Amino acid sequence: MTTKRNEKDTVSFTVENRIAWVKFNRPEKRNAQSPPLNRRMHEVIDELEFRDDVGVLVLTGEGESWCAGMDLKEYFRETEAKGLGGTRKAQSEAYRWWRRLRWYQKPTIAMVNGWCFGGAYGPLFACDLAIAAEEAQFGLSEINWGILPGGGATKVATNSMSFRDAMYHAMTGEAIDGRKAAEWKLVNEAVPLSKLRARVLEIATVLLKKNPVALKATKDAVRRVTEMTYENAEDYLIRAQEAANFFDDNGRKEGIRQFIDEKSFKPGLGTYDVNRGK
Repeated sequence: MTTKRNEKDTVSFTVENRIAWVKFNRPEKRNAQSPPLNRRMHEVIDELEFRDDVGVLVLTGEGESWCAGMDLKEYFRETEAKGLGGTRKAQSEAYRWWRRLRWYQKPTIAMVNGWCFGGAYGPLFACDLAIAAEEAQFGLSEINWGILPGGGATKVATNSMSFRDAMYHAMTGEAIDGRKAAEWKLVNEAVPLSKLRARVLEIATVLLKKNPVALKATKDAVRRVTEMTYENAEDYLIRAQEAANFFDDNGRKEGIRQFIDEKSFKPGLGTYDVNRGK
């Protein structure tokens, strides 16, 4: 019989060289999301968001799974037994940290090391970038046990994939591997599991060299303009840049100075040194 994990231990994290490595930590349950895990995850990402020693957050899973979705016993059966109030409380605890992650201050990367099913699509989409192991398995398995892909999972599929791929994925409940997930644009790319951490570290290192104010404005803009008309997006992006200038007007000026005056970098081929001119 498996001992129930303490709430604080359902999520683990370390910070190394300005990268926060956050893990779903219920490997005995394939890292399925339970109400205690969802509460703890919100606490952890809240703690890390404005730490000066954190520049990028990586979300991954302990053991052989990334996240197997929602815990059918703890998230569904036990909360439904408490009535509508119990169900809504469990939902809000999950959706709260997914939403927080979507609009996180720091860039985020999903490092999908194994199973990624159903409710895991919420945090998968919440991360700005997603790199998967080729061996990882993805699936909207809800149809296999009699419900529709809720909790935003259907929206994630239709936002990421073509209409036909999303429909097939949701209706059949068939799992796909990391290669197919990359082909269907559910993740950015897939690499062998043995090279996954190295690839994510490489991307995180690139992001750490960027202007953090510009990064936050950029990732928010990509999410916001998706559902805007072209004219509305134009106006929004002007205002977003003006807001970014308010918080860090010197950053762009330093970038221009290094390009025009020093000729020390080319914007199309690299990034300016954000540590200079502060």
